[in-house]
Amino acid sequence: MTYEHLDAKLINALLRDGRASLRSLAEELDVSVTTVSNHLSDLENDGVIQGYVPVVDYDALEYDVTAVLHLKVEGNALPEVTDRLLEHKQMVSVYEVTGDYDIIAIGKFRDTDGMNEQIKALLVDPDINESNTSVVLNAATEHRQFALDIDDEDV
Repeated sequence: MTYEHLDAKLINALLRDGRASLRSLAEELDVSVTTVSNHLSDLENDGVIQGYVPVVDYDALEYDVTAVLHLKVEGNALPEVTDRLLEHKQMVSVYEVTGDYDIIAIGKFRDTDGMNEQIKALLVDPDINESNTSVVLNAATEHRQFALDIDDEDV
């Protein structure tokens, strides 16, 4: 096999099974274990692969409420507000965005009381001018990742 697209193929194999052994990856990709190990190390060192973590079903752990917060932030306070949001462990995603709002944050909560407590704490922040919160009724998909496109007919 040629090494063309090997990194993409390695990433796709790990997306299918993040716990695959180097040996099984080498067999699947038809390369040596050393080659897989070297490419994997390079992908980790380059920050392409940032870690190996379990995908947690928060609903199964009774974090039944997912909230999407849209926040308008005062002037140049965007980095500070973003940092403060990241301090809240239940904020699983925080995005600086364009459009009507400056930040979109997604939080997981055990109940609406926990969600309300966190939202009220945010509303007293003088750097937050406006907020709009949506409660998710049903998650069609979460934690979705996708296989990389490979321009190779023998894939």
